[in-house]
Amino acid sequence: MKVTTSLRLWLKGAMICALAMLALGAGRAIAADASVTAINILLEPDAKLLQQAAATNERLLKAFPKGFALDDSHRAHITLVQRFVLTENLEKVYAAVGKVFASANVAGLELEALKHYYLPDKDLGLAGIIIKPTPELLKLEQQVIDAVTPFAVETGTSAAFVTTPEDPEIHPALITYVAEFVPKHSGENYDPHVTTGLAPRQYLDKMLKEPFKTFTSFPAGAAVYQLGQFGTAAKKLKEWNLKPGGEPN
Repeated sequence: MKVTTSLRLWLKGAMICALAMLALGAGRAIAADASVTAINILLEPDAKLLQQAAATNERLLKAFPKGFALDDSHRAHITLVQRFVLTENLEKVYAAVGKVFASANVAGLELEALKHYYLPDKDLGLAGIIIKPTPELLKLEQQVIDAVTPFAVETGTSAAFVTTPEDPEIHPALITYVAEFVPKHSGENYDPHVTTGLAPRQYLDKMLKEPFKTFTSFPAGAAVYQLGQFGTAAKKLKEWNLKPGGEPN
């Protein structure tokens, strides 16, 4: 798969968020309190894709112990859309998105894993697995965007995210990334992926030369998460367990 211009744009944004590079600034009027929530509407991988992501993450941690593990605060996932919404409208967001999942055969959506990739930043690289952007996946992404757009606001502050006392301020580049997800990283610019970890470029160069056996998996579920630092899926707000035929439960 050739790395497209849109993929390079996403990778640049993702690395900025993941490695907390030079602040870009939000460039918009920002809400002053937690009346806004930063959300990630996503697909949860099935056991096959989770196993591949976990195995890759394990080997990356062995090569670079200072990286991050795929755990409860770094959930392996495939992002559909990230937006800022009014906190008071979250239940309306769940209802609108739930209708989309109920009308689409999400459980039968084929997710074709194509290859490993990484985005370099000095001596390190942020690695992941590229998922083929099929017409069916692009259609679902657009339906979710349409469902959440009536409740979206331009931007938010650190209060919109999950933070910790040790790290209370969200990097400005992440705020910009979420604010601009639609349209800069959606539609024709949408590049589905599963992030797998961080490692030295020298190690990743060798890994990418290894054969990658493409495989197909299917979503095990769908969810809305509140975003955390570095764009992680940090706190589950709502989930749907998908049944064959598209009916969520």
